Amino acid sequence: MAASKPVEPQSGSGLPRWQLALLVGTPIVLGVGAIYLWNRSRTKVKQSKRDGERKTPEGSASPVQGQAQQDGAANPTPIEPDMSPLDRAQAAKNKGNKGETCPPSTRTGPRAYEQQMKWAEVVEDCSQAVELNPRYIKALFRRAKAQERLDKKKECLEDVTAVCILEAFQNQQSMLLADKVLKLLGKEKAKEKYKNREPLMPSPQFIKSYFSSFTDDIISQPLQKGEKNDEDKDKEGETAEVTESSGYLKAKQYMEEENYDKIISECSKEVESQGKHTAEALLLRATFYLLIGNATAAQPDLDQVINMETANVKLRANALIKRGSMYMQQQQPQLSTQDFNMAAEIDTHNADVYHHRGQLKILLDQVEEAVGDFDECILLRPDSALAQAQKCFALYRQAYTGSNPSQVQTAMDGFEDVIRRFPKCAEGYALYAQALTDQQQFGKADEMYDKCIELEPDNATTYVHKGLLQLQWKQDLDMGLELISKAIEIDNKCDFAYETMGTIEVQRGNLDKAIDMFNKAINLAKSEMEMAHLYSLCDAAYAQTEVAKKYGLKPPTL
Repeated sequence: MAASKPVEPQSGSGLPRWQLALLVGTPIVLGVGAIYLWNRSRTKVKQSKRDGERKTPEGSASPVQGQAQQDGAANPTPIEPDMSPLDRAQAAKNKGNKGETCPPSTRTGPRAYEQQMKWAEVVEDCSQAVELNPRYIKALFRRAKAQERLDKKKECLEDVTAVCILEAFQNQQSMLLADKVLKLLGKEKAKEKYKNREPLMPSPQFIKSYFSSFTDDIISQPLQKGEKNDEDKDKEGETAEVTESSGYLKAKQYMEEENYDKIISECSKEVESQGKHTAEALLLRATFYLLIGNATAAQPDLDQVINMETANVKLRANALIKRGSMYMQQQQPQLSTQDFNMAAEIDTHNADVYHHRGQLKILLDQVEEAVGDFDECILLRPDSALAQAQKCFALYRQAYTGSNPSQVQTAMDGFEDVIRRFPKCAEGYALYAQALTDQQQFGKADEMYDKCIELEPDNATTYVHKGLLQLQWKQDLDMGLELISKAIEIDNKCDFAYETMGTIEVQRGNLDKAIDMFNKAINLAKSEMEMAHLYSLCDAAYAQTEVAKKYGLKPPTL
């Protein structure tokens, strides 16, 4: 879906990562919860506390620590030979920890105050209990819930972070509270920061990737000879028709030169003079407003183009696609759907409409309808390698999530067909690599990423994907970090690379460096929703630094 920019994944969107993978240039990254403990077995949360109840002993430091039998503690976690390094470290830590129970007097007060909804008193009593035993899980968690009720999100986050670490991230209830508070904090901070942020032009590679997702976009087409300005024609020795000076035509020239910072001002000159390219200038200006993350400025321009009944229908359809994508980023799916449907009505033979509406349907979990739109796009543009690859990926995920091995294989065969027919389509190799990674065919996935890099050596996102693959496949931290560093070297505006680097540094225990990486990503965020997600990651890392200072608690590291 052509969003206001190639949409980056945002945990706050509530959308599964595989759906966001279908968007042009989109990376698959780790969610908010993963900032605490990267790449742990996905089955562990499902196995623990299936009914959601907290069964931790009142005075224990961790649900897996050895305690006196009268406290109802579980046995220490055995250190098995086939455990991962992370699990062995945690088991050894749990085995050595000694918790202490708190006096009965500290156990009754907070519960009574909690029932009476006297949250300040709950905090006070629990604080006394924690003072006696800094690893008293029940008191920490009760205080966290009371802090939440008092709207003290920072304090709540610190307490629940301590609980998560003490419970080895095995209790779903505390993890859900942490996730909830992180998202709330992220949204609050992003709302304020995004409103006052300085506009930032993305990298040239990002902008080119965005425009490459359109085939029927008039404003992204190269200048025609008759459109060029006098001075350019003189240089070429042309005697063809000479056009008047035009801000829009200058803006198009700047696009060809990748001098993107001057485009908005030149388009404004065309609009203010009411030149003959006013509709095109409005659309081009709106597009660059969206690219720099200024949806507020973009919408009036898009509205104006859409309502220009005399404008070229392809301009209006393109404006509808971009406004619909903007609405989807703003989590307004009904308005988004309306715009895409209107675009299909006014320009029935526009392949872009079906391509991007197909991606919208994927985001809305309407996979069959998405495939239908991809088919329509392919019918209109049989050479659309991107639509072919994305249709394949949609079918693969449908089969994979439905646990249908035969359909999974059919989809994988489809990928082979796509890369055979379209050997120059980097996106085909990238999506195939993600499917191969799902199937744990890591070696072949690595080959596909190498093909991507061969075709698009300046695509930083591919290096990040390849780096993550090294971590998952070979647990090769050095190689993974080297590839992600290469991504930053290629594109120092690649927020995905900084985010991923920050996530890994958290797992290495380098929290200060992680926070620095997240802050760099925050300053590069291209939407308020993406910024909220990044703030959540940063706040999670910062909470761990505070917990380490207060209680000496640290999660196991890579």
